[in-house]
Parts: sequence; structure tokens; C-alpha cells
Amino acid sequence: MRSTNNLRLLSALALFGGLITSGVALTTEVGAQSLPASNTHALFIETDSLTGNSILSYQRGSDGTISLAGSYATGGVGGAGANSSAAPLGSQDGLVLADNNSKLIATNAGSDTVSVFDVSGTHLKLVQQVSSGGQFPNSIAVHNNLVTVLNAGGAGAVQEFTLDHDKLVTLANENRSLGLSNTTPPDYVHGAGQVGYTPNGQHLVVTTKNSTNSYDVFSVSPSGVLGAAPVISASNNPVPYDFNFDAAGNLFAIEAGTSSASVYTVNTNGSLTSLGTVSDNAKALCWVSSANGYFFGSNAGSSDITSFDETSSGAPQIVASVAATTHAGTTDSVVSPDEKFLYVESGGAGTIDVFAIGPNAALTPVATVFDIPTASEGIAIS
Repeated sequence: MRSTNNLRLLSALALFGGLITSGVALTTEVGAQSLPASNTHALFIETDSLTGNSILSYQRGSDGTISLAGSYATGGVGGAGANSSAAPLGSQDGLVLADNNSKLIATNAGSDTVSVFDVSGTHLKLVQQVSSGGQFPNSIAVHNNLVTVLNAGGAGAVQEFTLDHDKLVTLANENRSLGLSNTTPPDYVHGAGQVGYTPNGQHLVVTTKNSTNSYDVFSVSPSGVLGAAPVISASNNPVPYDFNFDAAGNLFAIEAGTSSASVYTVNTNGSLTSLGTVSDNAKALCWVSSANGYFFGSNAGSSDITSFDETSSGAPQIVASVAATTHAGTTDSVVSPDEKFLYVESGGAGTIDVFAIGPNAALTPVATVFDIPTASEGIAIS
């Protein structure tokens, strides 16, 4: 039976809406026409359309403003989790940059594939579509030339690849089941939420959300071999959703069931040690970005942003319960590489809200763009 907190999470969300071998993996490669050179800074949004997934490309100005520059089909289709509305993937890092921002990798949750683009400024060129190694891919992790895709449907699985000569190469022996009991597509708060390598690349972390309310941590060898089974640690609070890492390499995790943030040390053996937890008392804290030692959490149900930092002992603490308000259905976010601007998707309203990041994590509205379709999720920045 779900806890009262989990039922509250569901109510808030309702308000805003086997082994894979390279021989059998679906791989589609596209022609070799090169892109023009460009030093333009860009922002990318994944539409997750059920009739044909695409990437919206925006040019970023030095003042943080953005303007639509183009739209590029992924060759696959998006997906939507059961009971989802504004956030169809229910995840973080469904769209990521790799190889010094020269590659963009996108999940196609409805076709069980990932797509790879060459990147030059705001220009994209589709070069590959490959099987994700499971059902309903919704999150991607990158460490050097290693790439892992999280598949949230069914039993859940992670599939590891290498990025070699601008293409993803499936590692046949590096598919691991998560042993979950999900539908396909997964229920919004049940399917796994994010996969990520620790900063040192020695562990791979997966959030299971309400499936098991835990973190699955796989060891990663120097050659990229995943441990046979994860070390499983219970979360401080229900529905561990997404995460980031602090400067010390600790896991700064969002646990949506109580709208809380927790910080954990990732131990050498893969277990987690809690350094503390705090609730922002908002509705459905689900996503997190970081800049200048601060963390910005997106509250999906209350459509606002909470800012956090850490105590001297590493525990999370609130800087501002409402650092900024956003449009309806606040979802994923990203910080510019210079850590001066925060870009927040609002899948319920179909907007991107732009904020300047000031001292003490103060957020000042810069602009709102209404170009994205509603229920888009996935954001990346260069």
C-alpha cells in the first residue's frame, strides 16, 4: 500500500498533469554530410512527441535569452508514462551532450531506441539510431567514452555503450536488469528515474522511484565493466527521483514522496551513507540542477523553484523555499556552463523560463519562451 505522502505526490502530479548483443541491436546510421563550424552557444529541448520525436534547437545570447533556431527529427518516437501529463518521461537526463558537446544523445521512449546527433552550435545532424537495450529508455549517463541508457519499462535495465568514432557501440555483456515490476510504459512514479556515473566514474547510480524506494549502485571497472548486481540502499524518503553531485562527489538526491532533498556519501563498496535530509514542504519536488555550490529543485505540483545548499557537514539545507515561480507543470532544468543562468522547462504550459543566478542563489527572471510543445521533457545546454 502506498503511503499518504505517496498519494499526495500522485495528487500533485495529477494537477499538472534480456542480454542485448551488437549483432541484434537495431542500428540505423545516416549519411556523412558534415556540419558547418560554429561557436554559437545553444539550448536543446526534446519534444517526446508520440507521433515523431524531435529536438528543438535554440541560440543562446550572452544575456541568457534564447531564440528558436531549428527543429530536428530523431528518427524515433517519444513516449509517455502511465498517469503522466506534463512530464512524459518522468526522468532527468533524457537528453544529454557528450564528447565535449560535439554529440547530442536523445532517448526515444516510444520506440526503445536512442539517437545520436553531430552538433555544431545550434546545428544538428542525425548520425545514428540504436536499440536502447530495453523498454522505455528515459535517462542517459556519460563518463568519458562510456554511455549508459536507463530503460524504465518492464523489469527495468541499464545498457552500457562506448562512444567510438562518433557512434554508439553496444557492449554486449553490459546489460543489467533492475528486477523491477513495472508496466510498459511504466507508471509515472514507478519506473526508474535517472542513471548517472559518479564524478570519479567508479559507480553507476540508478533511482527506482516508488518501485523499491531505493538507489541501485553498480560498480564500474576502469575498463567500464559493470558489477554483476547492484548494491541496493533504501532512500531516506519515498520516491527517490533524480539527483546531482556536489563538489565532494556526494549524491544530492531528490525524493519526491515527501518533497525532500537528501545527501549521501557513495562508499567504495557502493553502499550509501546519509548525511541528512530536508523537505521544502512544496508539492512534488522532482528535478534538480546545480550551480556555484547551490542546488535548484523543481516543484512540479506547486510550479516553483526551491534553492538549497549544504551545511559544513554536508547535509542539505534550504536557502529559499520559493526562489522563483515558474509556469504550470515545472519539470526538468539546466544551468549554463558559466553558471550564470538557469533554464527551466514547464511541460504543463509549454514554456522555458530563464533566470539569472545571482549571489546566494538569488534567481531573477530574464525571459519566458513559449515555443515548446506541452508535455515536452529533456533539456541540454552548450
